[in-house]
Amino acid sequence: MTLYSHKPADASSARHSATQSFPFRETAESGTDPDELSEALSTPKASIKITADGNMPIAYSCNFISLGDVSVGDCAYEGTIFSKREGISEKMAIFLPTEGNMSFGGRQGPIYSVPGRGTILEPGRARGTAIFGTRRHLCLFIDQASISRRLTHMLERTISADLDIHPDIDLTAGAGLALQKIVANLHGGLTGNGPLRRSPLAVSSLSDAAIYLLLESCPNRYSDELGASAPMPAPRHVKWAIDFMHEHIAEPISLSEIAAAAKVSTRTLQQGFRQFRNTTPIAYLHEIRMVAAHRDLLEAGSKQAVADIALRWGFTHLGRFAAEHKKRFGQLPSQTLKV
Repeated sequence: MTLYSHKPADASSARHSATQSFPFRETAESGTDPDELSEALSTPKASIKITADGNMPIAYSCNFISLGDVSVGDCAYEGTIFSKREGISEKMAIFLPTEGNMSFGGRQGPIYSVPGRGTILEPGRARGTAIFGTRRHLCLFIDQASISRRLTHMLERTISADLDIHPDIDLTAGAGLALQKIVANLHGGLTGNGPLRRSPLAVSSLSDAAIYLLLESCPNRYSDELGASAPMPAPRHVKWAIDFMHEHIAEPISLSEIAAAAKVSTRTLQQGFRQFRNTTPIAYLHEIRMVAAHRDLLEAGSKQAVADIALRWGFTHLGRFAAEHKKRFGQLPSQTLKV
């Protein structure tokens, strides 16, 4: 089932820890009503409709723990259960089955989730699911923006494209087995009054371990780059230039101003970016502004117009902005705004 989000059925089902220094919420959901499960799993941006097979009974019991940009869950289902999702989640979903089968409606055909084989779904990769009989799985949900931030740090350049990660991972050995143990330890250690509730540093380390394990062990668009030898550190003037760009990202700054902030000539600055970032300073600035505009579109909903967001980030030609946005993110700005 596309369990991309979780909300408490009532106030008593969510436990909040006042002593933690990280966002924390535990949510328990159980019952037999498909409509209640639909409501529990839906969000304003991605509604989920759960249906059963005719008049056949179903049952479900789910426990989710949200840690900010990472969530973990332990779910059990019984019966013939179908789901259909409208809208696009902003989370990658990883399902780690321990019992029973489940299928996802993928772009190129069904994706099957069975014990011993995990399933990795990027946002928008599956809009429907089916469960037949008994099913239990652990699950891990990661904000796409969090993955992009870590990749940006690892590769020392702005990342905006999808991972195109392989949807299967072997859970019987190697990285898959390690991932399943990490998620099980996170969930078990945070459930109830588990010991991890009093150790935010341990929680952060385990969350990072799960994400980096996925990035470095599962085939994806950046695998070759991640597997290559680490590049030479960028010189100080390139770092100074990048810092200046981020500090003045919404301001009309010029190449000469960037070079002045980096304390080098424009020619030296351009050479540094070509050698250490494989781009030009202005192209780099354009890229981080496009990513910022995309983030605003995702967060704005219907509160702001596309033109206002584009102009805020220096895109004065709306037609060109729309074309570039679609090329980079697969959607027109107007479509992203409505998701």
